[in-house]
Amino acid sequence: MRKKQAQILVVDDQEEILFSAKMILKKHFETIFTTNSPKKIISILNENEINVVLLDMNYRIGFEDGREGIHWLKEIKTLSPNTIVILMTAFGKIETAVEGIKIGAFDYVLKPWHNEKLLEIIDKAVAESRKNTKKVIAEKIEKRYFTGNSQKIRQAYSVAEKVARTDANVLILGENGTGKYVFAEFIHQNSERKNQPFVHVDLGSLSDNLFESELFGYAKGAFTDAKTDTPGRFETAQNGTIFLDEIGNIPLHLQAKLLHILQTKTLTRLGESKPRPLNVRVIAATNSDIKSEVKNKTFREDLLYRINTMEINLPPLRERKDDIVPMANFILENIAEKYNQENWRFEENVSPYLERYPWKGNVREMENKIERALILAENNTISVTDLDILDFEEIQENDDNPLSEMEKTAIEKALFKHHGNISKTAEELGLSRAALYRRIEKYDLKN
Repeated sequence: MRKKQAQILVVDDQEEILFSAKMILKKHFETIFTTNSPKKIISILNENEINVVLLDMNYRIGFEDGREGIHWLKEIKTLSPNTIVILMTAFGKIETAVEGIKIGAFDYVLKPWHNEKLLEIIDKAVAESRKNTKKVIAEKIEKRYFTGNSQKIRQAYSVAEKVARTDANVLILGENGTGKYVFAEFIHQNSERKNQPFVHVDLGSLSDNLFESELFGYAKGAFTDAKTDTPGRFETAQNGTIFLDEIGNIPLHLQAKLLHILQTKTLTRLGESKPRPLNVRVIAATNSDIKSEVKNKTFREDLLYRINTMEINLPPLRERKDDIVPMANFILENIAEKYNQENWRFEENVSPYLERYPWKGNVREMENKIERALILAENNTISVTDLDILDFEEIQENDDNPLSEMEKTAIEKALFKHHGNISKTAEELGLSRAALYRRIEKYDLKN
C-alpha cells in the first residue's frame, strides 16, 4: 500500500501512546513526528510543514481539565493556521474537546481509540490540510497576478495556464513593461516544478565574455579569476525553470551554444570536458520582432523553433483600456501593503486621466508612477497631479470630450487660486510652463 504524502505530529506525555500511534500511522502516512512535551511543538512546526497535529489535552498529573490542550491548540492555530489539529481526550472530558472544536480544532479522538476510527479522522484531516494549502496558493496567485478582463490578456492567461501543466518551452513576446517576467513566474508557479528553483537571467545585461561562465558555470582554473568550481545559472535552475529574458540580444555565435544545450539537455562547464545532464524548463522572452530577426539572419531559425514550442503575446496597456483603472487600484493596494499602509485611494476624477494617458512604459511605468505618488501624496489620497500624468502631447482635440472639459476646469481653478501665476499653477498641475501655455491657448484661457 502506497503511503500518503503527509507530515503528522503526535503530542502526548505517555510514551506508550506515542509508540502505539506511530506504529499505526507510519503504515499509512509518509512522516510521523512524536513528542512527549508540548513545549517542543513550536520548534517542530517551525522546522517542518506539519499537516496534522494529534494533540492530547492533559499533560500534568492532577490537572485533567483540558486547559493545557486548549492553550496549545490556540498556539498552533496562531503559528500555523493551515495545520489541522485533532484533540485526544478521555471519554469523560468530551465537553472540553467540543469547546476546542469551537475555537478551531478539526475533530477529537477518544482514548483508548479504535484504529480504524483514528485512521478515518486523520485521513479526513489530511484532505482538509491539502484544501487549505491549495486555497493559500490560490490566494497568493490572485494577490500576485492581475488578470484583468480584456479579451487579449484573458486569452494570454488561458494559454499560460494550459502550457504550465506541460514541460513545453515557452516564448513570451511583448513590449517593455508588459509583464513578461510576471507571466514567466506565473507559468512556473502553476507547473509541477513550482517547488523547484525559478532563475531569472537578463541576457541583455550580459557581456559576451561573461555569457558562458554565467550561464554554464566554470571549473577551478578555467580562467584567471576562477578560484573555485562554480555552477552557472542553468545548473542553479536544475529541476526547475530558467527564464531567459531579452533572448533577442544574444549574438549569433553564442546562440549556437545555447541551441546545443537545448538540443542535448546537457551542459559543459568552462574548463571541463564532461557534459552534465540538465533537467530545466526554458521560458524565454523578448520585446524585439524575433521573426524579422530570423529573416534578417540575426537570430537562428532553429533556435527559435527550440524556444517557442508555445508562444504567448502580451498586449500593451493601450490595447487594454478596460483594465487600466482596475489595474491601477490593484497596484496601489499592493504598493500600500509593501509600505505597511492602509486605506489608500485615488481621487474620484483620476480614472479618466488614467485611461487617457498613453502608458508607453506599460505596467512598469504605471507601477513607478503610483509608487512615487504614494510617497508624495497626503491624506492617503492620490490626485492626478501626484501621478504626474497630465503633461504629455497626445491631447484629445474633440471639444465634446469630457476629459477636455475636466482639464479645462482644473486649469481654470488653479489659475484663479494662484491669481494667474503661471509658475505656481504649472507646479500644482504637474505641468511644465510650456505645457501649461499650450493648454491655456487651446482652451482660450488667456484673459
